[in-house]
Amino acid sequence: MSTPPSARDEILARIRTSLGDRTSTVEIPRDYHRTGGSPVGSPELLELLTDRLVDYKATVHRATPADFAAVLASVLESAGRVVVPAGLPDGWAPPAAVVDDGSLSWAELDAVDTVLTSCTAAAAETGTIVLDGSPDQGRRAVTLIPDRHICVVRADQVVRGVPELLGRLDPRRPLTFISGPSATSDIELQRVEGVHGPRKLIVVLVSD
Repeated sequence: MSTPPSARDEILARIRTSLGDRTSTVEIPRDYHRTGGSPVGSPELLELLTDRLVDYKATVHRATPADFAAVLASVLESAGRVVVPAGLPDGWAPPAAVVDDGSLSWAELDAVDTVLTSCTAAAAETGTIVLDGSPDQGRRAVTLIPDRHICVVRADQVVRGVPELLGRLDPRRPLTFISGPSATSDIELQRVEGVHGPRKLIVVLVSD
C-alpha cells in the first residue's frame, strides 16, 4: 500500500505544474544604497541612534572610555539581580552577578531582574541593535527572559542603515534584532510591553 503524498508534496507538485517550463531565475535589483555615506560611529550616527532608541522608549546613557566604568556602575545600581554571559569583558559585571554557562534553566533566568551584554552591531536609522550569540552576548534565552536588558554599544559598531548592518553579520549565527523594548499592539491596538522579551532596554553608548 503506497503512502499518500503529504500536503507539502501536493502543493509543490501543483506549483511545478503551473510553472511548466518557466524555470528561468529572476534577477533581483541590487542598486539600493549599501552604505549611508556617514563614517561608522560618527557623531551624526550616534545622535541618530540615540534619537531612535529614545523614540522606542529605550533609555540611553552616553559614556566615554574614561568614564565607562562609572556610568555602567551607576546604571547597575538599580538593576537588581543580574545575569551575564560567560564571555563578558572583565570588569563589566557587578560582583554578585550570576554567570550563565549555558546550564541555567528558564525558571532560573526568570528569577533574575537584568541581563547585561555587549552587542555585534547597530543601525542608526532604524535604532536596531543586533546580538549574534557571541560569548559576550550569550544565548538567546539569557537576553529574552529577564525583564531588563542593559546593552553596551561601542561607537565603532554603529552604522547608518540596514544594508551596512547586514554586511556586518554572519547569517549562520543566531541573530537577534532589538529595536526598543519588546512590545506588541496586536490586541485592540493597545501597546503591551514585555511580551516577547525584556520590557526595559537600557543602552550604554560608548564613544570618545
